[in-house]
Amino acid sequence: MATAAAAKRKPVFVKVDQLKPVTSGHTLVAKVLSSKTVLQKARAAGGPGPAAKPTRIAECLIGDETGCVLFTARNDQVDVLKPGNTVIIRNAKIDMFKGSMRLAVDKWGRVEVTEPASFGVKEDNNLSLVEYELVNVEE
Repeated sequence: MATAAAAKRKPVFVKVDQLKPVTSGHTLVAKVLSSKTVLQKARAAGGPGPAAKPTRIAECLIGDETGCVLFTARNDQVDVLKPGNTVIIRNAKIDMFKGSMRLAVDKWGRVEVTEPASFGVKEDNNLSLVEYELVNVEE
């Protein structure tokens, strides 16, 4: 058997300023600057899935020394993305929301707290403030 294929690939860490619209598979280390709950609703008991577990969504501004971007945290991720925390985000994707980029992690990715980072966040380069327009290119 090929043992090289069984070895895990080393994650390739990217910087915030390298993120592009509609891309995925990003792994990065970022500091959480702020967190704002945008949705909190209780789920009706008796439905499918965990009974009465509320749905929580928060928009968190995260960044590194190259820039910052809004991260859409869902449910348990909201507890991890507390302002001041440094997090490792694995297998994240860029979603477009009203023409701007949002970083998100679905069930295939992970968000975990790590050692406090030594870098300062470049807050004047917020990628979520850049508005993108979908342009269809004629062939």
